[in-house]
Amino acid sequence: MRRSVQFQSPEQVETGAAAAGRGGPARQQETLRTEFGFELPRGYVDDSGTVHRSGVMRLATARDELVPLRDDRVRENSAYLSVVLISRVVTRIGTVEDIHPGVIEDLFASDLAFLQDFYRRINAEGHTRAAVTCPSCDEEFAVNLAGGRLGES
Repeated sequence: MRRSVQFQSPEQVETGAAAAGRGGPARQQETLRTEFGFELPRGYVDDSGTVHRSGVMRLATARDELVPLRDDRVRENSAYLSVVLISRVVTRIGTVEDIHPGVIEDLFASDLAFLQDFYRRINAEGHTRAAVTCPSCDEEFAVNLAGGRLGES
């Protein structure tokens, strides 16, 4: 499921309609981002030994959070919930597009922890930025947790 949704606030609709009625330009619509790129800290190693680090995660739906609760593996071990849930919302890791619980199980623990935090950030907070403070100079700034190459922010 890949889609971008256009939405307007009530003010934009009113301003846009009024401007269009006067022959003026309508306000530009904002795009709701439904997919977010990421870079795994270590990377997924496939059967041939290829390391895949970049990937895409989409926003979760209510169904994505409900369906895993009916999974027998989750009923037997509640810790497995995150594996099933992450496998539903990650659409690609490197060139691997068939993401299933087995792929997520084979990730390094640090990569699974990264994806769990990434999931929380994009679904609960709506972005991948985090506010940080430099320990040396106390300067505050934002970093993008979607990541880049190691050492980049």
